[in-house]
Amino acid sequence: MKRALISVYEKNEELFDFVFFLDKKEYQIISTCGTYQYLKKNGISNVIKIENIISFPEILDGRIKTIHPSIYGGILANRSIDKHMKSIHFHGINPIDIVLVNFYPFFDKFHKKSMNSIIEFIDIGGLSMLRAAAKNFFHVTPITDKKDYILVQNEIENYGNTSLKLRKKLAGKVFNLTSAYDSAISQYFLMEENFPTYLHFSYEKKMNLRYGENPHQEAAYYISTIHNGAMCNFHQLHGKNLSFNNLRDMDIAWKVVSQFSEPACCTVKHATPCSVALGKNVIDAFKKTYYADSISSFGGIMAVNVPITKELANKMNNLFLEVILSPSYEKNGLSILKQKKNIRIIRIKNPISDKLEYVKIDGGILVQQVDPPLSYDYQIVTKKKFSDQEIRSLFFAQKVVKYVKSNAIVVAQGTQTLGISGGQTNRIWAARQAIERALEKRKEDLVLVSDAFFPFRDIVDEAAISGKIRAIIQPGGSIRDKESIKACDEHGIAMAFTGKRHFKH
Repeated sequence: MKRALISVYEKNEELFDFVFFLDKKEYQIISTCGTYQYLKKNGISNVIKIENIISFPEILDGRIKTIHPSIYGGILANRSIDKHMKSIHFHGINPIDIVLVNFYPFFDKFHKKSMNSIIEFIDIGGLSMLRAAAKNFFHVTPITDKKDYILVQNEIENYGNTSLKLRKKLAGKVFNLTSAYDSAISQYFLMEENFPTYLHFSYEKKMNLRYGENPHQEAAYYISTIHNGAMCNFHQLHGKNLSFNNLRDMDIAWKVVSQFSEPACCTVKHATPCSVALGKNVIDAFKKTYYADSISSFGGIMAVNVPITKELANKMNNLFLEVILSPSYEKNGLSILKQKKNIRIIRIKNPISDKLEYVKIDGGILVQQVDPPLSYDYQIVTKKKFSDQEIRSLFFAQKVVKYVKSNAIVVAQGTQTLGISGGQTNRIWAARQAIERALEKRKEDLVLVSDAFFPFRDIVDEAAISGKIRAIIQPGGSIRDKESIKACDEHGIAMAFTGKRHFKH
């Protein structure tokens, strides 16, 4: 008689149907107490308690119920080795052919339980049995995923047993799951350790993507099993499937607007903010954002940090946008936006939670703390001081510049960006581009923010040529800082150093 060991936390209809099938195929079902009671209650007669196999009851409130040679011998015995088979028969141990286990839901309880209670959701026996079954996949079928019930069932129905190819695949899924599970537990206990000896990730696939950065690249999106970040808990309300590039741009757009308590709007293209503005209301913020760079908004990602109204939806529908993000949508506004078949409409509420960020390089991975929220510390280094309006504008622009690729320059008026440039190989090019774009708007009283210090006075001179820039903030720290300060004094521009750069490579 073949045997199946079934011990599950999640008991559902799919499980019952599968066990019912095994029962019909005359498998003897071995189960732990809770699973045994569930199966018996629902009419599975050929099921025995595991304690009857090991002749020992569950102890320590269920912490020990499967750890026994009578179980592991039955799972691990290599059927092709006579010595193994003689050994288990001598000890009265029967082979176990299927091991079906799902774990205590540590992932789900991660944020909901205290330290004392969360440890009770760390599964020991379940992982061990699955790992044993996966190691012996030449002879044993390990099952972790309810999606695989039908695959196993079909092969048993058609061939009398599972194929080696399927068992190998299922064994791989076991180690894939157990490594993620162990990683989540490790991260829980090492939450205060930013850089542990070994770096683990615990992510679950949320969706396959149409393609990666380019159509010839395959891609998928994974979300953290333990960190409840903004990008793992959004809801798509309408539109085509999201792409790799959509998700990257969405992340930047939401990070930008999430910094502000006032109504904020941001357009992102190619992982770079095109334009950002605050307003007295969402319509005002939208108009200022669109006016700041109407060309780059075409085919871009637009995010707002307040609900989208019917009035705003009407205005957005006049633009070609790939994705819209908002915490919520008025019913009429959502109906208007849905008139466009392909536009992706996203509801997103979670705050930004990342504490570390990672960059993959060939053969390694770089890990760093995220650039923290801005400090409002600064030191005026010029004869001219900032006005209150300039201070507000400068620190608004600083919150934008930290999300622009280095070399990064943002030119703003009030709480509206007018010129953004980054990703250049030298700072003067970035400064010229940002200033030129701002001057196209023919605005007065502009401010300029740089993510890094000025290596030469030429950036100040370029700003002065415009005749419009009144104030500058930069980190300072160049060996030629005095030249830049002197240039500001000559041109009547106020400048301050923050002592902190914001590179984004």
